[in-house]
Amino acid sequence: MTHELKFKSPSFSERLKGMLGVDFYRLFHTPMFYIFLVIAAIIPALVSMPSQDGTTAALYSNVWQIIAASKPLYVIESIADYANMNMVFIFGGIMVSVFIGHDYKSGYVKQLFTTHAKKQDYMMSKSIVCAFAMACMCVTYLIGGTASGMLAGYSLEVNAGSLILAILGKMVMSLGWASLYTFLNVIFRRYFGVSIGSSFFFGTGILIIGVAAIVENLALPTSFLNIFLYGSSVNACLTSSFGTLISCIAVSAVWAVIYNVAGSIILSKSDVY
Repeated sequence: MTHELKFKSPSFSERLKGMLGVDFYRLFHTPMFYIFLVIAAIIPALVSMPSQDGTTAALYSNVWQIIAASKPLYVIESIADYANMNMVFIFGGIMVSVFIGHDYKSGYVKQLFTTHAKKQDYMMSKSIVCAFAMACMCVTYLIGGTASGMLAGYSLEVNAGSLILAILGKMVMSLGWASLYTFLNVIFRRYFGVSIGSSFFFGTGILIIGVAAIVENLALPTSFLNIFLYGSSVNACLTSSFGTLISCIAVSAVWAVIYNVAGSIILSKSDVY
């Protein structure tokens, strides 16, 4: 009697778990991750410590303004409005570019897709792992920002509940931003310099700030820009409520779905090597 051996294809959860295991291992075993954690901790000190002529001190009056803006923002009014934890998403984009760029330079992608054909698994795994990395950068930024603000002598007065919700909102947005950056790096996978440049450009919000200025000049409502195009990152402020956190969760989830689906389609229809 001949016995046929049937091999059961791994389920989606099994495939994703395997890829996440590999990606997290690579993340924790590369100096890049720890370098960017340190960078995130140093950034707030660079922008918040008073200069000799006192000009830098004018940016803030409160320690927690280094973490989040004082109010929801529809259009950036000054550099201090964006010089907070949102900067993590700028440098986080560069980190994502380096992390994914190494996949292509090392030949890992060619080996991966030879044995693992599910492109959406690659997109999801990279988005989740890079979101985790950026959330960790938010934590080190919080530590560095708090320490530098206290050393500068700024006020510690704050609504603790709103502060916590603002921090959680920005950390939640890490998934949306990571998905966007993964998508950009899939598009520019053959051009490492362009992928870094595009991540930095979108991370600064320059494009959206320009659109917001046009919309404002046309006397049109800018709340949509604040909620979706900004990714609710600047909506998470020192007057945040549970509604703010919910909007961050919703927008981050929508971004993740849109960019993961789009990236998976691009990978499936093109040469990924």
